[in-house]
Amino acid sequence: MSATTAANLRHDWTLHEVKALFEQPFNDLLFQAQTVHRAHFDQNRVQVSTLLSIKTGACPEDCKYCPQSGHYNTGLEKEKLLEVQKVLEAAAEAKAIGSTRFCMGAAWKHPSAKDMPYVLKMVEGVKALGLETCMTLGKLDKEQTQALAAAGLDYYNHNLDTSPEFYGNIITTRTYADRLETLAYVRDSGMKICSGGILGMGESLDDRAGLLIQLANLPEHPESVPINMLVKVKGTPLADEQDVDPFDFIRMLAVARIMMPQSHVRLSAGREAMNEQMQALAFFAGANSIFYGEKLLTTANPQANQDMQLFARLGIKPEEREEHADEVHQAAIEQALVEQRDFKLFYNAAV
Repeated sequence: MSATTAANLRHDWTLHEVKALFEQPFNDLLFQAQTVHRAHFDQNRVQVSTLLSIKTGACPEDCKYCPQSGHYNTGLEKEKLLEVQKVLEAAAEAKAIGSTRFCMGAAWKHPSAKDMPYVLKMVEGVKALGLETCMTLGKLDKEQTQALAAAGLDYYNHNLDTSPEFYGNIITTRTYADRLETLAYVRDSGMKICSGGILGMGESLDDRAGLLIQLANLPEHPESVPINMLVKVKGTPLADEQDVDPFDFIRMLAVARIMMPQSHVRLSAGREAMNEQMQALAFFAGANSIFYGEKLLTTANPQANQDMQLFARLGIKPEEREEHADEVHQAAIEQALVEQRDFKLFYNAAV
């Protein structure tokens, strides 16, 4: 691992510099990204998270990509906030299949005072299971952020989605400044930040570069940077957008890796539409985090056994928790993989 410290990381990227990265020959870009990746991470470890929707649908926001928005008719069945016990049972199942972080998402503009006590109990319960905790609940005020931190929340997810210039084409019910304010509250509380964006919403190369500049030029880089490929859902305004070119998506991952060398870059929504070769390229480009399980909030995700089969073929293993780098926990994850392999869910890379 590199001895690079936070003080050596750049927070002054310009549009000209970032576009120059994007415009490199593909092989040169991937070589640079892989070199940076190896300097800061074990190149054959991927952090594994599971995401659960704890409150689904009827969101007052008008995000044009989102099937949970109450502004669009997507046929999504609305659900109230899940009971705490059901969330903890799902977290225990996630841990049993090898996840180290449990993420909980609620379709809110912001959490209400009446729901916060239940949300805090969820955090405390998941934390007690020995998992890292992450939530995405919309906009937070300072008091809510501090309460989540006190309950033991490790990460807060609040995506910027796109560049400031393109943002108004996608969302009108919350400003870019609102999003940056929430991220500042999260950082000030001592929690880690998970923030990224979405490709395939009609944005330009400048917008993709602009998103990464906003993230990399924060006072501290987000610890987790999810890069999503738009999942087109009938009934949303973006249902008929053009597909993202796979090489353009890989370029985005590679540039994110170069600009934020110590962040986990997450291969996130849209992975269901990616073949194994594209996912392998994504890992080579520096992606080292995935969501693991059958569903991302409301959209499909490759099933867990398919992910582990691909991991086995590529020689990749789940990353252990940094806070608990205990050999017993890691051995338990790897034993679970062995047991799944025994049930012939794996391709035998040795054959």
